[in-house]
Amino acid sequence: MRKLIAPLLTLLLVLGLGAGIYVSVNEQLAKQGTVTVRGLIGSEKEDFFRDPRVIEALAKQGLAVEVEKAGSRQIATQFKLKDYDFAFPSGAPAAEKIKREANVNKAYEVFFTPMAVASWKLIAGILEANGIVSQRDGVYYIIDLTRLLQFVTAEKRWSDLSKNGGYNVKKSLLVGTTDVRQSNSAAMYLSLASYILNNNNIVDSAAQIGPIIQPLESLFLRQGFVENSSAAPFKDYLVMGPGKAPLVMIYEAQYLEEASRANSGVSDAMALLYPEPTIFTKHILVPFNDKGDRLGAALADDPELQKLAIEHGFRNRDAAGFRDFVKSHNLAVPDTLVNVVEPPTFEMLEQMIVMIEQRYKGN
Repeated sequence: MRKLIAPLLTLLLVLGLGAGIYVSVNEQLAKQGTVTVRGLIGSEKEDFFRDPRVIEALAKQGLAVEVEKAGSRQIATQFKLKDYDFAFPSGAPAAEKIKREANVNKAYEVFFTPMAVASWKLIAGILEANGIVSQRDGVYYIIDLTRLLQFVTAEKRWSDLSKNGGYNVKKSLLVGTTDVRQSNSAAMYLSLASYILNNNNIVDSAAQIGPIIQPLESLFLRQGFVENSSAAPFKDYLVMGPGKAPLVMIYEAQYLEEASRANSGVSDAMALLYPEPTIFTKHILVPFNDKGDRLGAALADDPELQKLAIEHGFRNRDAAGFRDFVKSHNLAVPDTLVNVVEPPTFEMLEQMIVMIEQRYKGN
């Protein structure tokens, strides 16, 4: 027996050592095959890129991604793009500007999300009584944005509304946004408001801006201090209640991602309202080299990464997967949105933002 044990132990030792060497070699080969990709992203995608499941799925593609977050307007105008492998802003206007600045033609439409308004059932009920909000199919809320802007530009207060029990306050009736000089979500609100004030036409010339710039400025200047990142006002909404945040312009994805968490901050008292018309924020990755191109192709084509994007609240080509996601979390959202408009070009948006910026400086 002893004669058998010694050779057996030796064999096991050799096998164990061999297995260890095999694993170590494979790990080193995997590391050698991994490409680090650096890029600029909008803040709303930070959680997606930090998700361990996303990191693992990208590693399977031989990619390790390092991101730096910034406002979409900043990405398009204030960074040396040649220092990065890709840019992943929010919104088509910024993406088109970046493509021109970097002199690239290729881009990947990875996912998208409609603009929405985070609110409260109490607030929705008051707005419904004043003909501003309605329930569609008894499932989700729609805001008549034209009527809402009539109230806002007339500088109405919540106390001016009828049947305002529970929210009879002197605060101005406004939609809370981020800083329009920095953030895409505010720029999308500007896009919607300019469309409505321009007689339901996309602003496409400087001549069209003059007659509407004053009410547009009022939407933002009367808010007082605002944050640069879309994450900050949404956090205030989650923790501070309707007193601080009765109406907040957000991305639908922010609400859905939070509502689907195990320890969600979304409560039964809250409501997600869809402006009509609304606008889709397209998340477009612009690659500057082969590494950025590899990442764009992986995010756009890999089924696992597309599924994980849905779990972060984004919509994409997998419409059935999105339906399964919202159904599994009992989320009341529209399957499709019909009344959707396009944003103005980056140049038209920039002209409006610069004019508003000048008013900020003058105040």
